[in-house]
Order: sequence, then structure tokens, then C-alpha cells
Amino acid sequence: MTKKFVRYRAEADTSFGILDGETIHQIEGGLFGAHAPTGEKHRLSEVKLLYPCTPGKILAVGLNYRSHLGERKAPEHPEMFYKPISALQNPGDPIATPRESINMHFEGELVVVVGQGNSVFGVTCGNDVSERDWQNGPSKDLQWWRAKGSDTFAPLGPAVVTGLDHGNLMLETRLNGKTVQKQSTSDLLFDAATVIKRISAWVTLEPGDLIYTGTPGSTSKLNPGDVVEVEIEGIGVLKNPVV
Repeated sequence: MTKKFVRYRAEADTSFGILDGETIHQIEGGLFGAHAPTGEKHRLSEVKLLYPCTPGKILAVGLNYRSHLGERKAPEHPEMFYKPISALQNPGDPIATPRESINMHFEGELVVVVGQGNSVFGVTCGNDVSERDWQNGPSKDLQWWRAKGSDTFAPLGPAVVTGLDHGNLMLETRLNGKTVQKQSTSDLLFDAATVIKRISAWVTLEPGDLIYTGTPGSTSKLNPGDVVEVEIEGIGVLKNPVV
């Protein structure tokens, strides 16, 4: 049985809830509590959805679909990098083009929410926004601190869904309504369990931590006025305008 967990703001209050159709049932505590209903309900249209969890850290996998490799050799193990918490962005809120950026790209991805004991608690949609010139250009930075970590470069949501077969979900990215990426998560080179095992050999994973699992196919430049949608089967649509 699947459950859709959301984090939302109603008036001045921020809460977690379980989404059932168009109704949010508020729950006590967060994602890892007893999920006891408070009895309070909200219509989805009457609240502001926020990124659905509050992680301690964000890691991401590079080169995790063969379709994204191009001429590059497939990695022998998951290749990891960090994104800062400050890069998170809510569903519906804008991806801001950073100062001096000229080649900012979308990357639609399945995102794993880590649970107790290095398990997969649930999954959600993410966009690993990337500035290619800062990542790979002739004047690239020593690390991807701004290429992958600028403010708003980690849109997330709309819900964390439990109980899905996250190793076999269709991912589709649309730019201004046109499909620009479409592939099943069954094509990941390294599945969630393999990635978690790799990370946890050196870095302690805690409940709520996020892992962006990689993007398929090719990506392209984002421009102010664009709208990016990342849709994953069983989860929903993460939609963000570009400014």
C-alpha cells in the first residue's frame, strides 16, 4: 500500500500530512513519527506545498544512466557528490538563474529519502539543476559547489511516496510542455540499495537524508520564462518556473 506524505504551510503553520486525493490529513510529528492523524484536514488547493522533507544532507549520483554517458565510460561504482541544503526549492517556486550563469540545465531525477537503518523510506521527484560551464567548462571550479549547489538548484517534491517499486518507475521531464527526458528507473546503472551501501561505507546516513539518483538522456539550457516539470509514475509532478 502506498502513502503520499507532504509538508505544507497553511496560514502561518508548517505541518506534515498524508495526501489522499485532493485532501491532506495532518499528522503529528514528521515523516518518521507515528503518523497519527490530528483530525485536521486541508484541501490541497488551499495550502502551499513545501519540499516534502527536511534533510540533514543531500548526496547525488553522477552518470547513473547509460543514456546520459555519451562517449564516457560507465563508472565502476556510484560516483557521488554533495548538494547543499540551501539549494532546496519548493514545488511551484522559481529556479533562479544565478549571477554570471549562462548555461544552466535541468536534470529530472528520482530522489530517495533515506529511512531507518539505511533503508529506503520513500521516493520523490527532484531536479538536479546544473550550471554546465561551472561544472565542465574551461574555467570550471575546483568543486561543483556552485555548479550543483547554487540557491534553488535542488527543487524537490511534491510528495514523498512509500510502498512504490522505486526500481521500476517511469520518469519524464518536460520543458515548456515538451517531453525532453523519458526513461524507466529500471535502467539505473546502480540501484538505490547499491548507492546507499556505497555512501554508508564512509558517510553516516540518517533518516531524512536525500539521494538524487541521476538523470537520463540529454539535458539542455534553461532560460527565464521556461517551465520545467519532472513527473514520476506514482509520485506526481514537480513543476518550477525559471526566472
